[in-house]
Amino acid sequence: MSLTVSAGSGDFQIPPAGNHLARCYRIIDLGTQKTTWKGVEKAMKKVMITWELHGEDEQGGPLMTDDGKPLIISKRFTPSLGPKATLRAFLVSWRGKQFTDDELLGFKLENIIDKWCMISISHETKDGKTFANVSSVSAVPLALKKAGLPDGVNPALMFDIDDPDMEVYESLTDYLKELIAKSPEWQMRSGQHSLPKVDVDDDIPF
Repeated sequence: MSLTVSAGSGDFQIPPAGNHLARCYRIIDLGTQKTTWKGVEKAMKKVMITWELHGEDEQGGPLMTDDGKPLIISKRFTPSLGPKATLRAFLVSWRGKQFTDDELLGFKLENIIDKWCMISISHETKDGKTFANVSSVSAVPLALKKAGLPDGVNPALMFDIDDPDMEVYESLTDYLKELIAKSPEWQMRSGQHSLPKVDVDDDIPF
């Protein structure tokens, strides 16, 4: 896949709050999506990064669904490495180092697929429902690496809207397929839409 970022560019079981060992297994290019922040609507490109969680909750139970699969959590980002970009801050914290000038010209997101990290999760309650949010990521401590990381469970995959793998697309949930289908990039494939003006300012905190 060719998803590259640069300095220019329903009901489910929610995971517990806290710090958890996690593996990035999926990156989905959502295309241009409408985003509203403080009453202002913008058209912004978005990618969704998904992690599977490993370890135990506060009661000592495994971080798994009822059918034995790891709990997962996702976060949407504007695919940019600009100075204010949330994705850039997350990747710097994850890598434990700043980007070089060459990397800022084009960093392939596929580099983080199947990579491990520590992920911090916080909870937010809105309209009587509790949501889990990814607050930050960081590198896995060396001691934990030496003890041995668990095996990944979910297959690693990536979906690039500019070079779509239809097998990957069909494997996504109906919600994600519908979200992608609404994007102007997807609609342009059948001549239904033209690309809107995209706002690259990434001061929106999600």
